Amino acid sequence: MYSKKEPTMSRFRRSLHDNRQTLKKTGSYYLIHITVAALVAYAVTGNLIASLTLSLLEPTVQAFAFFFHEKAWQRWNARTAAVPAEAQAA
Repeated sequence: MYSKKEPTMSRFRRSLHDNRQTLKKTGSYYLIHITVAALVAYAVTGNLIASLTLSLLEPTVQAFAFFFHEKAWQRWNARTAAVPAEAQAA
């Protein structure tokens, strides 16, 4: 995947480029999640500070989880697509 001789910043930039679509989806998911979480937390607590705190903490953790969940699905789909191609080659 990445060369061990490649500088760290270059690997980081390549990773950002390679994962651009997933990062965009993660960002849009994050914004929607914060909005919904803030509205629900405010409806439940009636406290603006508590609702903002809750709406920033939980969705931030979820955004990281979503990114890695999406990457796992991409790997799964790639493996699933490779199996029929290998079966046809045999």
